Amino acid sequence: MSLNAQVSAERVHIGFFGLRNAGKSSLVNRVTGQELSVVSEVRGTTTDPVRKAMELLPLGPVVIIDTPGLDDEGKLGNERVKKAREILRQTDLALLVIAADSIDDLKVERDLLDEVRSRKMPFLAVVNKGDLIEDVDEKVLENRVAETLGVDGGLVLTVSSESGSGIRELKETIAHLPVKTEERPLIRDLLDTGDLLVLVVPIDSAAPRGRLILPQQQVIRDALDAGAVPVVTRETELTLTLSQLAVKPRMVITDSQVFDRVAKEVPEEIPLTSFSILMARYKGDLKTQVEGARAIENLKDGDTVLISEGCTHHRQCEDIGTVKMPAWIRKYTGKDINFAFTSGGEFPEDLTGYALVVHCGGCMLNSREMGLRIARGAASGVPITNYGVMIAYIHGILDRVTFPMLY
Repeated sequence: MSLNAQVSAERVHIGFFGLRNAGKSSLVNRVTGQELSVVSEVRGTTTDPVRKAMELLPLGPVVIIDTPGLDDEGKLGNERVKKAREILRQTDLALLVIAADSIDDLKVERDLLDEVRSRKMPFLAVVNKGDLIEDVDEKVLENRVAETLGVDGGLVLTVSSESGSGIRELKETIAHLPVKTEERPLIRDLLDTGDLLVLVVPIDSAAPRGRLILPQQQVIRDALDAGAVPVVTRETELTLTLSQLAVKPRMVITDSQVFDRVAKEVPEEIPLTSFSILMARYKGDLKTQVEGARAIENLKDGDTVLISEGCTHHRQCEDIGTVKMPAWIRKYTGKDINFAFTSGGEFPEDLTGYALVVHCGGCMLNSREMGLRIARGAASGVPITNYGVMIAYIHGILDRVTFPMLY
């Protein structure tokens, strides 16, 4: 992935929701201009969310997400509905797709709309398959749907994914909706033009071959946008790198896994933090996650700690989430702690069975999803922290690496 590419987590997420056979998939194909989703008259053809990144001007870079039907049935159907509702947590703009010949009973749609409104999320109701209704004025149809849903008539559009009618108008309407897009700095607000920045990037068995991981790429790009000068080195060459610099670096940013070694080699007067801690600041609530790390002191024998990652990847023998983090926590506490693990879109609705949640930096999650996960911990009374914050606390350097300017 290039440094200039807009990553999925930074794009506006537009979710298409509705009943089976409402025409969500064919509508997604029309909007994206590609045959992404399988289309069939068989109900429930879409079994997993399907994503497509595209530009939708003037809104900008977006991710279009096709979801399974909200009325799916049976054991597998219930799992599909769960997947669709998980997508709602990531959604910045919801499109409620309704078949034109099925507008008399909109209970499922109304229930979803209640949840959308509770999240203060912009939405549109899209009446699809308008070509199926003969001799009915589109405005009359839209007003009936608006009245049933209890929404403003301007938030209901009629289209036909079969003929393409109304698709251009739909895209124009989506692109001009007031979707909240917050421009948040990752590191550039802490830097001045010409500042020297040292980035410590371990190259071990877990490092992706031929590339840097996403937070490292993002920090480099944000530093360049600030006019700063990033210098990248491995932890094995850190002391040599520091000795060869003509000026003192503004800051050192390291992979959290080598915090202990790097903290010993970087002079105290040089600010030090990690990619993971910067991501906690960028995506969520750093103060909450700092307080969450201190909850390790309250862990008891038999407690369960949830380790959660926002992405899915092949686990290796020295995996940080499933191997290193549990080992560090057990060694620090001296307690017999149980561990549970989630990855990707999986995250429990109910956290009350856990004593602590330790989350990754969330680089693959958008801010809405990460914020909801943090809020779920607060609502359940379960402390939540971040990989880098927890590692720093365990190594006794938390105050040093979460220096005041980070807040």
